[in-house]
Amino acid sequence: MNRRTLPALLLASAFAGTALAAAAVFATVTLAAALNPEPTGPQPELPRENLAIVTRDGLRHVFSVEVAATQMEQATGEMFRMSVPPDGGMLFVSQTPRESDMWMRNTLVPLDMVFINADGTVRSIAGNTVPGSMAVIRSHGPVMATLELAGGTAARLGILVGDRVGQRIFGNAP
Repeated sequence: MNRRTLPALLLASAFAGTALAAAAVFATVTLAAALNPEPTGPQPELPRENLAIVTRDGLRHVFSVEVAATQMEQATGEMFRMSVPPDGGMLFVSQTPRESDMWMRNTLVPLDMVFINADGTVRSIAGNTVPGSMAVIRSHGPVMATLELAGGTAARLGILVGDRVGQRIFGNAP
């Protein structure tokens, strides 16, 4: 081997290693996309359950909410839906209390996000979230569930932090 072929061999070897690494990354990303496809439309309606919120002044507001229980149902959520009924919404349920981080990607309508503690009390509320926003909306502490309602519902009904939520997962079904 002479001095002219050594750089060419080193360059070819480096290129082959880079190409192999790129192929491995491509295969990994392709497999991940196949196992968890990006939602391209609204998911079918999920099973519904009743949920009641009792405000501090004693008013009881009953909603018929879809329950997003699986990871895929929760990942899709309210994406691509054109509306949320005034007495409807979606409940995202955790197995154990955890920080809930949400966003509005591919969501076409404003939502109120009500973060609910394991004891059924409202921990925090993010009102009238911005459709399509990639900003992270946080629960500010561990919660058992996140309730998405039509934007403006919490303010219209006077729902506040500390109000009580009645639902099967909290052991106090309405």
